[in-house]
Amino acid sequence: MTVIDLGEVRDDAVPEPSTRRPRAAGRPFRTVAVLLVALVTLAAAAPPPRAAARTLVGGPAATAFVSGDRVYVVQPLDPQHADGRRRLVAYRVAGGPPRTLWRTALPGAGVAASVWEQDGTVLLVGRTAGDSGWESMGFDAHTGRVSWRQPGVGFPAGEALLMQVPEVADRQPIRRVAVRDGRTLWSVPGTPDNLELSFGPAGVDRLVYLPAAGETAVYDAVTGARLVARDLRPGDLPTRQRTLLAAGMLLVIGDAGGTVTGYDLDTLQRRWTADLPLVGFAERCGSLLCATGQTGGMWALDPATGAVRWTDDRWTGTLLAAGGRLLVAVGMTTGTGTALAVVEEATGRLVADLGEWDVIPQDEFDGRLFGVRRVSNSRLLLAELDPAGGRAEVRQVMIGAVGDCRMGAKLLVCRRTDGDFGLWRLS
Repeated sequence: MTVIDLGEVRDDAVPEPSTRRPRAAGRPFRTVAVLLVALVTLAAAAPPPRAAARTLVGGPAATAFVSGDRVYVVQPLDPQHADGRRRLVAYRVAGGPPRTLWRTALPGAGVAASVWEQDGTVLLVGRTAGDSGWESMGFDAHTGRVSWRQPGVGFPAGEALLMQVPEVADRQPIRRVAVRDGRTLWSVPGTPDNLELSFGPAGVDRLVYLPAAGETAVYDAVTGARLVARDLRPGDLPTRQRTLLAAGMLLVIGDAGGTVTGYDLDTLQRRWTADLPLVGFAERCGSLLCATGQTGGMWALDPATGAVRWTDDRWTGTLLAAGGRLLVAVGMTTGTGTALAVVEEATGRLVADLGEWDVIPQDEFDGRLFGVRRVSNSRLLLAELDPAGGRAEVRQVMIGAVGDCRMGAKLLVCRRTDGDFGLWRLS
């Protein structure tokens, strides 16, 4: 085992271990009359209602996750006794009825946040009992046998995992571990409060070490090799600055919160400084960089120069980019869903108002985004949210579904009225 000493490490906010999907936020921005007309029109244009192809046993306290042609359900070991003990049930869905592959009692108690399959291993990340910390576990995908169990959050990182223990303030290592047995491949001694994780298509691809003084350094998350290091503020007093990673850049928020400076993540050379007050979040949006304000509103910038291409106080985040258009959230989320709109990427001009949808969390992402809307107490309208076409394309009306949906590339599971899970195939 190789130990790579970076010093202290930090992570301002622990993201979910699976690849980050577009976040949802919004508030109503059309009138009640328009919403009612839209509901009637969508329901009339929808395909015939479809009941769930199959039902998976769950219960109100269970959670379901989708990975390929499998569905994993985490449920209480004994529903009659709320002692926190759980089991993991694996189902295979291939043409016919779902087939139970195995059931495994989970060690300890807690709440699962993510379950996925990788390299013949089923990986589970969740909170421990009493919300006292994070824990990751590996199971043999064929038998369900527990292969390993470790404290911390396991993030996909190529063929392995990057393991971080976010609650611990002493020098707990950031480790790269093997998926099959949890074996440590290399480690980074430090604390989780001055390391940023950069995510790519295969998960974590780079670690960015951000000390209060001295050299900022970028490390390869696969090999642990240092790629580049540079003192971004030579001669300044030691101080921690708020940072964001987006569009291949390290973004440093000015001490007064009114400026953002972009550094190329490959070279740590400064690209630009822009006057952007109270930036809360930043993300790539097509060919642009979109920054969202802490109190709402969004700026679209040229990532090469920092020039503001357009700004709009209505939009509060980008969910998807396609065909020169952006699917954006509007305002704050309400109890009935997220208000969504389609705008031109180049200008921010409103193309279409899609109304409110609950955006479905995705355990696998194939470039499409879906949302559901309740049309009765036991029916959900499923639609593909298509920015290129400027529409919410209705796919089906799901009978017996009440919400709490998750999906993969082929399968969709939603909570039924009886607390179990209905299973639908995506067309």
